[in-house]
Amino acid sequence: MLTRILVAINVIVYLFERFVWGLDPNALYAHGGQYGAVLSDGEWWRIFASAFLHGSDLHIIFNMIALFQVGTFVELIFGAPRMAIIYFCAAFGGGAAVSIFTPDVVTIGASGAIFGLFGALAVAGLRLGPRGKSIMQQTTGIIVINLAISLLPGSNISIADHIGGLIVGTLCGLALFRMPRPRVPVAQPVGGGYAQRIGPDPGAVTIEHAPSEPSQQP
Repeated sequence: MLTRILVAINVIVYLFERFVWGLDPNALYAHGGQYGAVLSDGEWWRIFASAFLHGSDLHIIFNMIALFQVGTFVELIFGAPRMAIIYFCAAFGGGAAVSIFTPDVVTIGASGAIFGLFGALAVAGLRLGPRGKSIMQQTTGIIVINLAISLLPGSNISIADHIGGLIVGTLCGLALFRMPRPRVPVAQPVGGGYAQRIGPDPGAVTIEHAPSEPSQQP
């Protein structure tokens, strides 16, 4: 249920962006896009607001597919309350990393939180032992591939957001994991989310496509 609620909130916010606020960089920033050293500037709320903003149809589609896939398994294994803690802590971790390492780039997207869910799912796979071997292998592979793509020149993917969310989500998973009931299914491979970064000049926006197809869109 929580996974569906998060997906629904993201989609509703995007519809407002798409048809009411507009998708231009100034509108995205005005409605919560993260820019600057928000932690020291007192605008920490932008970390959470930006995690619900997306800059294009492809951006929201790919992130929501990833959120639905990985969130479903994390919610089954950890339960909704602990998944909520993981999700929002990871969103904050990713946003904090952006604020520290890339404050001159406007960043929006749910991928920091999504990477945190991947980290927690990998922890669950590790702690489940033989039952979780496939979860661990698949999730780790997806994390490595997506992080590698984030480093490709010209990808414009927010590596700081991904790594920050991943680290915090993994730590939360370690702290919150409890052995699940036997009915919890073994996860199948899931896709990865991605962040969107807007250039330092809010007058020019760069849209990121899915990690598997890195490209730019003016």
